[in-house]
Amino acid sequence: MKNNFSFAAQRCAGIALLAALCLHVVHAATLQGTVATTQGQPLAGAMVTLIRSDKLLQETVYTDSQGRFRIDTEQPGAATLRCRTPGYADLSQALAAVVGGKFSFEMQKLSDPKAISDALPASAHAATVKITDARTQDAYRNQCFFCHQIGNAWTRRVKTSQEWDGVLDRMQRYGALITWGTERRIHQALSEAFQGHPVPDREDHRTDPAIAHAKLTEVAVGDASSFVHDLELAPDGRFVSVDMGNDKVYTTDLANGKSESVQMPRNGLVRGGLFSGMSSPIATTNAYHGPHSIVLGPDGRYYTTDSMRAELGIFDPATDAFQFVPIGHGAQYPHTLRFDREGILWFTLAMSDQLGRYDPRNGQVDVIALPSGGFWQWMADKLFDSLLKVAAWFPGKDLQLALSHHKWSGQGHKILNLPYGIDIHPLDGSVWYSKLYADKIGRYDPTTGAVQEWDTPLAGPRRMRFGADGTLWIPAFGGSALMKFDPKTGKFTNYAMPVLAAGEFETPYALNVHPKTGEVWVTANLSDRMFRFDPRSERWTAYPMSSTTTYMRDIVFTPDGRVCSVNANLPAVAIEGQQQKIVCLQPEAR
Repeated sequence: MKNNFSFAAQRCAGIALLAALCLHVVHAATLQGTVATTQGQPLAGAMVTLIRSDKLLQETVYTDSQGRFRIDTEQPGAATLRCRTPGYADLSQALAAVVGGKFSFEMQKLSDPKAISDALPASAHAATVKITDARTQDAYRNQCFFCHQIGNAWTRRVKTSQEWDGVLDRMQRYGALITWGTERRIHQALSEAFQGHPVPDREDHRTDPAIAHAKLTEVAVGDASSFVHDLELAPDGRFVSVDMGNDKVYTTDLANGKSESVQMPRNGLVRGGLFSGMSSPIATTNAYHGPHSIVLGPDGRYYTTDSMRAELGIFDPATDAFQFVPIGHGAQYPHTLRFDREGILWFTLAMSDQLGRYDPRNGQVDVIALPSGGFWQWMADKLFDSLLKVAAWFPGKDLQLALSHHKWSGQGHKILNLPYGIDIHPLDGSVWYSKLYADKIGRYDPTTGAVQEWDTPLAGPRRMRFGADGTLWIPAFGGSALMKFDPKTGKFTNYAMPVLAAGEFETPYALNVHPKTGEVWVTANLSDRMFRFDPRSERWTAYPMSSTTTYMRDIVFTPDGRVCSVNANLPAVAIEGQQQKIVCLQPEAR
């Protein structure tokens, strides 16, 4: 079933809309003004946000060194103009209609310790969790942060010991793999850190003057039950995204903030797909396929990795029809996918330590086994598929936790290699992948079938990308850094992520390399910021996000210079506004 009208019908509607636009003037307005302290000192880097009355669309600009801002918008109707800057209380002004004008904000500095603490990002609160053991720290960052922030208002609430037991139990039913000892140590650290005591503001709130030229647009998509994981840019400038929690494909118009959705057919499947034995399979609130990632194919169709079913999904926007391609070969949890220059689709199989290859021309699927890396990993690679099948005999009973060897072996999450990110070398066409839990990257040669792997110097290599020159850029999720790898020399170079205060860390999740500038854009998901790294100057620029609890996924670029991702903290209700959002930053809007 489909919400509203089809993609095909939208094309006809688009023609009618174009004709209508020829007869009407597009609404445009300019809102400008200043932001200062109550003592009259200008505030640089303050975020001024225009929020439409339905809260589905918001536009943000940043003040310059003189505290000045300007928002050029096509939003009509009622809205709210909000000003936000670290260390000060938010100010808002209701607008009966967006007709332009001049505005001034006098910001009151926060003085109450609790208010100061509550205004700090998750990074400040996560830094209060004290874990000194290296193995426990590695497990904590890899298993407690992989789909949401720790330290935001949703997660840092004071809990009893029994309540923390419930949290850790739920996280393991979501898929976290920790040993009994690690569970005890993390339990103790969390309960000691989050006792409701205010955290003092030790952060450096100075902003880069470059952000004064930027504009941020956010559009809510899905609902509170959604997990809108990845997005792709459509040829017509809209965005197509997948809802992993509800088996939907959305198309979103950033200009007007409107989204339409197409429902994947259930096809007689059980909820949770191959993971139905889990009581809380991650993100599958209402999912049977669980579409994780999406890419536009050279044939104009959209390809998805359906993680709950070990299948590829193919969506045709011309007909709204879906096709599903079983992967087979014991494959589990297809993850990230990329097309090579020959039109072949490559993808990682996270839970079965494999690469996948699909040729849309003849429908052939091939699976390549990757090196296991040790006895315990080999056992997981061989038994995981069977473990899920046995667990599925007892739906929702979490038998997989009792059968898995991650606890009694002492390995925790290290029993899995977890092939994760993938990209194609732009010069020789080789296929590269990261292994998130094994702390490795690898190269597969499609011509010879040769596989070579390298240990990464920092933990948690996640969704990596090549630059046009063949340099591989890798986010170190567990290492709070960006890694550069030169395939010619085999040399790694590390660049620490900028943090707001000593002792804080970031969890860089994904990145992309701009095809024209060569700049590396990184989503780092603890301080509500997006980052730009210039390899030539080795200089970072941080762009604050206007919504709290920001956790962004893969990055795509638009022809007009925007850098876009999805704010997909899980659960969505933890995000400000309680909905996940497509986020587009235009660094040079003015």
